[in-house]
Amino acid sequence: MNSLYDFIVKPIGERYNNTKKLAGKDFVTNTRIESFRNVNRHAEIIATPKAIETNLEPGNEVIVHHNVFRRFYDVRGNEKDSRSYMFNGMYAVSQEQIYAYKNIDGDWKTYQDYCFVQPIKADDNTTNIEKPLHGILIYGNKSLDINEGDLVCFTPDSEFEFIFDGKLLYCMKSNNIVLSHGNKRNTQEYNPSWTSGS
Repeated sequence: MNSLYDFIVKPIGERYNNTKKLAGKDFVTNTRIESFRNVNRHAEIIATPKAIETNLEPGNEVIVHHNVFRRFYDVRGNEKDSRSYMFNGMYAVSQEQIYAYKNIDGDWKTYQDYCFVQPIKADDNTTNIEKPLHGILIYGNKSLDINEGDLVCFTPDSEFEFIFDGKLLYCMKSNNIVLSHGNKRNTQEYNPSWTSGS
């Protein structure tokens, strides 16, 4: 089974990541289906599109858009699957909805012209808040002439939140990176407590 232009994927785990383990027990942290923060974004590729040349293969783990597995309420209040849903827990996603993949060595690589930036703490060390529009480039791509680990600035409202291995990262397109300060120097990573799964 192959689509002409879409990847066929299935979620790795559940559709929502809304439980935390506390004192050995699972607690549901959110019961609202509308919250994008709790939607699972890890998927496995079942089939690649026939009409698109890609280095992705069936079995690859990928990071997808937060609306792929999300459920919503229609105008009548009925709960519905996203438009990506096909059948039997499988979803059709376009190239633009895939942001990163794991290569055969188990390392994350960005897909197309996306990149991932980790936010940093504000210069004022008395507070634990994020410095707006600044971060450390964690996963770059070939179109960026910037080294991973460099301190960068990005455009407002260009970032999407993702959790990679318990760390908050922002996904954005390469052209949203507007400035590089070189090596990250004395910056501290900003990673709020809600990113931890345990």
